Amino acid sequence: MRLPAQPVRIIDYRQVNAANALLPQPSVLSSGGWSDIHLEVYQQPKFEIAEHQHTMHVIACGLPQPLAEQAVSDSSGERWLDGKLSKETRNTADIAIIPANISHRCNWNTPVQFMVLALEPVLLQRIGQDWVNPDCIELMPQFMNQPDALVQGVFLSLKDELESGRIGGQLLVDSLKTVLAIHLLRNYCTISPRLSNYSDGLSLAKLVLIKDYINEHLHQNLTLTEIAAIAQMSPYHFLRLFKQSIGVTPHQYILQRRIDKAKYLLQHSKLSIAEIALCAGFCDQSHLTRCFKRMLGVTPKQFLQD
Repeated sequence: MRLPAQPVRIIDYRQVNAANALLPQPSVLSSGGWSDIHLEVYQQPKFEIAEHQHTMHVIACGLPQPLAEQAVSDSSGERWLDGKLSKETRNTADIAIIPANISHRCNWNTPVQFMVLALEPVLLQRIGQDWVNPDCIELMPQFMNQPDALVQGVFLSLKDELESGRIGGQLLVDSLKTVLAIHLLRNYCTISPRLSNYSDGLSLAKLVLIKDYINEHLHQNLTLTEIAAIAQMSPYHFLRLFKQSIGVTPHQYILQRRIDKAKYLLQHSKLSIAEIALCAGFCDQSHLTRCFKRMLGVTPKQFLQD
């Protein structure tokens, strides 16, 4: 009697602890709240993961192993992608690409440290819309046999941001995911993107619309993706055209507008400096003071006294 086929497991990194049930150990580091991307950092013993599919595009990248745990053989495991098998060398900076909705499983012959970055397919469609029909964007599966220094750099920068959580984190994450998406479209897409020419910058109407939106939402956590959507273009082209039109990046422009709003409130309101900091979109009073001093040479308190 033939047994019924077992259903393929689904890993959805939109869910908390999405892969924990299939792995020996839970992740040691996990992102939360990043739009369109999700990062997991793992430290695992020798293991094999059952066949599964991802709802998002997934990139895997190894981390350096301690010398005592480095593999002796040339290959540290095998991977099956869409039914195809490959033995993998998995050197530092080697990456694997597992497009959404294809079958995947792998094993590791040694203890391993690695990172997994999951990307929403819509991210590539949104960023690639200026070059190619979004419905035609398809990533090519990639075995972990070749290094990619740019992808590794993005991984390490996102890991550092996850560990440190420093100022401007959301804008940094937006920039990194934009760089990564463009790199994937250029190098790992089944269709080569066509070049676009935007020599005239942003139109006056779009500039007015964008400036109005920024000024009305200074108190919120503005993101590059959010503002680019107002201009109806990919974040990559918006970033370039905004700087071409205004002379500064969106991040620099937003910071200047927040300083201007803080100056106005200092002069024309009875709010405390801490309250003004929040109204102008700064994290707290210390954040406002640092930016104010760096840009104007005086603190908010000194500005009031002068």
